[in-house]
Amino acid sequence: MINLNTSRLDYFGESHPSATLKYPIVDTAQVNCYNNTGFAISPPEKGEPLYGQDAQYDTTQPRYRDNGDGTVSDLITGLMWQQDYVEQKLTFAEASSGASSFALAGYDDWRLPTIKELWSIFQYSGVTGFSAEGSIPYIDTEFFNFAYGDTSSGERFIDAQYVSSTEYVGTTMNNNATVFGVNFADGRIKGYPSTRKLFDVKYVRGNTDYGINNFQDNADGTITDQATGLMWTKIDSGHLQAGQFGDGTLNWEQALEWAEDLEYAGYDDWRLPNGKELQSIVDYTRAPEASDPSRRRAAIDPIFQISNEQAYFWTNNSHVDGPNAKKAAYVCFGQSLGYMQDSFGNYQLIDVHGAGAIRSDPKTGDPDDYPTGFGPQGDDIRIYNYVRAVRGGLID
Repeated sequence: MINLNTSRLDYFGESHPSATLKYPIVDTAQVNCYNNTGFAISPPEKGEPLYGQDAQYDTTQPRYRDNGDGTVSDLITGLMWQQDYVEQKLTFAEASSGASSFALAGYDDWRLPTIKELWSIFQYSGVTGFSAEGSIPYIDTEFFNFAYGDTSSGERFIDAQYVSSTEYVGTTMNNNATVFGVNFADGRIKGYPSTRKLFDVKYVRGNTDYGINNFQDNADGTITDQATGLMWTKIDSGHLQAGQFGDGTLNWEQALEWAEDLEYAGYDDWRLPNGKELQSIVDYTRAPEASDPSRRRAAIDPIFQISNEQAYFWTNNSHVDGPNAKKAAYVCFGQSLGYMQDSFGNYQLIDVHGAGAIRSDPKTGDPDDYPTGFGPQGDDIRIYNYVRAVRGGLID
């Protein structure tokens, strides 16, 4: 039995890559590979189409401990979580203020998690079906209690949006103040109206360094995050004129291949990042249309170069939504755009979910087939997105 106060260093030993990192990235728990039409396939061999999916890379696996007192310890991140969710859904203001009076298992230092903390317990092993019965939550229900939306009270079954403490630095929809949340029922990060929506709530404590980057420019075209241990290309596929259009945009299969084949800065082991790795470099203090003009930039630290301020970037994760895997997840470093109708019935392309959202695009196809986007917020469908390659973080 591991003592509750045992450190990650004591637990793993110095040789484990997560032992001394302040911001270790936990694997997404996606174990299947998928083709472009959404079916699970045998893992492709290196050099074959669709090689490089998340299931083919062994990163630090989730390790939770049920403490038997209503809390769960994440032995990778050093965070302790409320095992249950707050019984009644709350507004953002109520969830924020409620943390100071929340007490559990003898602890009174609980807080509302940041979006990076909340994303750390997300898993791409989830499935969004057409009902709760045909779905699998995007969170480990062996350790965490979870409930789908209450359809008997008028909710959709996918109404399981957990609120974070991370407020959007811009506005969405009709100039709404916005806060980010994770939907553990449909597998996305979105910005939601912060003043009127009710959210699920799960409090956290411990490791206040989690989610804080420590970037180092290696002066060779690469950036190392000393907090996560990952190395990134300073530039992206746009600067390297990748793809059939020469502008850096690629469909998902092309993105996997391009990253795998990349030889850059003396390294040849680059890959497409998974959704947790890529979200780790989102800078939620920035957005192209931030309210503060000094923060108006793509949602990434200026130590990185970005070829398109409104870019979406591919991950190597399939999103099993619908319930097939025809889509793959991407991270919005620009505004998370969607087509919404105005009072005259005209479609306007506006920021619907905020820079830093995570959604999904069809892996292949023609963007012109989606002139008004897809879904209730008219998600902007591009299909051809950008790549920022990563290396490191793997377990031998």
